[in-house]
Amino acid sequence: MDLPLASTRNYKTQLKTLLQEHPDAIAAIVCAIFVVVGWLALHLNWISLALFLLPVAYVIGGYGSAKEGLTTLWEEKELDVDLLMIVAALGAAILGLWRREYYLIVDGGVLILIFAVSGALEGYAMQRTENAIRSLMSLTPDTARILVCGEEREVSINKLLVGSLVIVKPGEMIPCDCIITDGFSSINQSAITGESLPIEKTIGDEVFGGTINGNGALKLRVHQPPESSLIQRIVKQVLQAQTEAPPSQLFLERFERSYAKVIVFVGVILATLPPFILNWDWETTIYKALIFLVVASPCALMAAIMPTLLSGIANGARQGILFKSGSHLERIGKVNAIAFDKTGTLTTGKPEVVEIIPVSGCSEIQVLQIAAAVELFSEHPIGKAVVNFAEIRNLTLPTANNVQALAGFGITAEIDNQKIILGKTGLIQQEVGEIPQSLIQLSQELAASEKTIIWVAQAGKILGLITVADSIREEARFLIQKLQKMGIQKVIMLTGDNQLAAQNIAQKLGITEVYAELLPEDKVSIIKQLKKEYGNVTMVGDGINDAPALATATVGIAMGIAGNDIALETADIVLMSDNLAKITTAIKLGDRTLKIIKQNITFALSFIVVLLIANFATNLTLPIGVIGHEGSTILVTLNGLRLLRQ
Repeated sequence: MDLPLASTRNYKTQLKTLLQEHPDAIAAIVCAIFVVVGWLALHLNWISLALFLLPVAYVIGGYGSAKEGLTTLWEEKELDVDLLMIVAALGAAILGLWRREYYLIVDGGVLILIFAVSGALEGYAMQRTENAIRSLMSLTPDTARILVCGEEREVSINKLLVGSLVIVKPGEMIPCDCIITDGFSSINQSAITGESLPIEKTIGDEVFGGTINGNGALKLRVHQPPESSLIQRIVKQVLQAQTEAPPSQLFLERFERSYAKVIVFVGVILATLPPFILNWDWETTIYKALIFLVVASPCALMAAIMPTLLSGIANGARQGILFKSGSHLERIGKVNAIAFDKTGTLTTGKPEVVEIIPVSGCSEIQVLQIAAAVELFSEHPIGKAVVNFAEIRNLTLPTANNVQALAGFGITAEIDNQKIILGKTGLIQQEVGEIPQSLIQLSQELAASEKTIIWVAQAGKILGLITVADSIREEARFLIQKLQKMGIQKVIMLTGDNQLAAQNIAQKLGITEVYAELLPEDKVSIIKQLKKEYGNVTMVGDGINDAPALATATVGIAMGIAGNDIALETADIVLMSDNLAKITTAIKLGDRTLKIIKQNITFALSFIVVLLIANFATNLTLPIGVIGHEGSTILVTLNGLRLLRQ
């Protein structure tokens, strides 16, 4: 049955696009046609036609490799595998003409063809990896809708200024990092942070460029230049990671240059000595030397690392883990010890109400209602924590009047013409007078366990205390357990806070070793000591004071959202969603990457050894040697691309 016209056109369009993106595929296809037709011409004894078609196949299929090999030889004075393949093919052709065994010319053509097909397949495989990474660059629109004098105007993203008001309608993509000034919506951040569920955001919350707005219309204010947005930083770092070769790849590249020279030297010996030592005829000697050049070339070995690392980087980017280079992906898979900063890393860095302690004759609800009614007018994080706690309990709040904030001390107001005071011990002592010693002692004990104390007083009488503390991240406790099960030898916590407070958090998390009251240089000293003892050490942090330790560690991991810009720039890996559980994902991905690289190297070397033995122990033909050699290269590349899957 004929295909519909639209389907035929669509098929032709896809084929045209494929060929435009992969010119090496065109060369391989045309080369294949000429080799097959040349072989048929020989089979039909049309020698002249065959001797015309086969050289054309050599030129079309081998042009790219010959150009690259000669460029390397001319500019860098080095040999590479591309030149070795061309020399082997030309050697087969010359030998065929010399002996009038024209099928040897076909063998050389098959070598050129399979090398071209291998290059096209490797190019396609690498393109898949690059497309997976470069898709990040399409995560922001080209234009944004801004509000000027009450009118909407569409402008280029590049023309957005700090302070511009941006309108984003339901279902639209957010153009750059902004703060919500009006509206409420759920934001799909999966492309940036790897979070599977939309996040509800409202006035005052930050939204990121490249995320998708839900059902609510939003008015946003640009708070940093578009080129400094989170998605642009991701693209910059990922593209940089593509161009930076890790130590293992650099070693292989240096190895290839020396190895190629050895292959040529041994090839010359094999092409000259056997007739004198083993009584071989010259045709057999040269033919086996040509096969040796093919099967001994380290193509598969050179493809063992970079496709695997780039696939791992792309995989991590899809899951909200930004690896700044392939070397960091390698190193995180070898981690032996991990050090965590506390505040903002193991904890959220956002205060929450922990406990309400009323005095005799008062209730928790009464204390909370009075405090929340006053804090409703406060912009302080602690005040917001009190109000949020009251909202969760669905409390009805009285009306507060004459609210005055006393910077650094607390806040005062009036409720039902009675003066309300919320604040520190000093403010209460100043306004109320002496505080019972039992309450003073209780407040000191609470403060020692890293709790912030809010005194609540009404009409000159103390109603009670509200304790506020930084909350532990939900995933932190499970992360520590997983790391220990994974065999991480050492998990410690570093903090500048007091020992008692740090020990309290560590105990809840299951961390047994804590270093407290540290300055940034103290953290660096501890990381250096850990590196001496355990070798591969990872530091996880979010603040400016963590940056020196992040730089000192073998691998530094920063929190992408909560992290300070200096920490983000210093770190080697960034967790885009601040989800600590992604650390185990990164370690497992690094471990898988190392295993696949080892598999590839073992497979590549094994194939070279087997083919070398077969060349001298059996009557291995050039086409079979080519298929074995290039087949191993393709298999190694495809094995590395397995990491593209989640």
